[in-house]
Amino acid sequence: MRALTDSAPVTSAGGFVTTTVTEGIARVELTRPDKLNGLTLQTLDALVAAARRLRADRTLRGVVLTGAGPSFCAGLDFGTVMKDPAGVARAFVPRPWRGSNTFQEACWAWRRLPVPVVAAVQGHCYGGGLQIALGADFRFTTPDSQWSVLESKWGLIPDMSGVQALSQQVGLDVAKRLTMTGEVIDGTEAVRLGLATGVSDDPVRDAYALLSEIATRSPDSVAATKRIFERTWTSGARSTFRWERLEQALLLGAANTKIVRAAAAKKVPPKYRPRILP
Repeated sequence: MRALTDSAPVTSAGGFVTTTVTEGIARVELTRPDKLNGLTLQTLDALVAAARRLRADRTLRGVVLTGAGPSFCAGLDFGTVMKDPAGVARAFVPRPWRGSNTFQEACWAWRRLPVPVVAAVQGHCYGGGLQIALGADFRFTTPDSQWSVLESKWGLIPDMSGVQALSQQVGLDVAKRLTMTGEVIDGTEAVRLGLATGVSDDPVRDAYALLSEIATRSPDSVAATKRIFERTWTSGARSTFRWERLEQALLLGAANTKIVRAAAAKKVPPKYRPRILP
């Protein structure tokens, strides 16, 4: 599979998502700053397409999700989206092979990538934007950013994978409170509640720093780590033990595992090959 490493920026047809890969790390940026990166149907399609394209690159080591301008994402642009009821209906139909529709896959597709994904949040992180951030593995946020499960403002619930993501990140009472009230909290509180990973005055910088640290490890062990936790987080012990054995058996025979051992013996940094699985 052709590597996307050090690619020129790839901009979605709608012009609202740009993907650039540099030294094995992709930056996927929402580029509608004049509308606080509000989500359109075209933006959702572009996010799904970007995730699929990146998943095919076995040399990829990580993804940073960002928003251009002062805000990460203020959520769904209802004024634009509701002008296309037929498009909404199409986007609402789930894909049988995924179990998710376009709204959900735009967020959950980042969980399917075999590389770590970090969201860098500033300004508004509302509704669908919050759900995109929760689709990442890690989230760095400015202390003064504004987070809200905003759907209750419109008489709705989070339906872009947000219920599943919230159940993994916070306690049941916190998830209910945030969803029922739609209250706005700052980045510091988001970290305290478990919505975000850490507070930063420069979330993009810290996202790249974390991914650079993870990139010193075998891409196969990193991918296996993400797979096994995604598969077993709510599973019982018996199922988890089975996946541990299967993943470890794969890693024991992997070329990158041998590279790690050889590099450790020589006390030199390992030079990894592309990961085993797409």
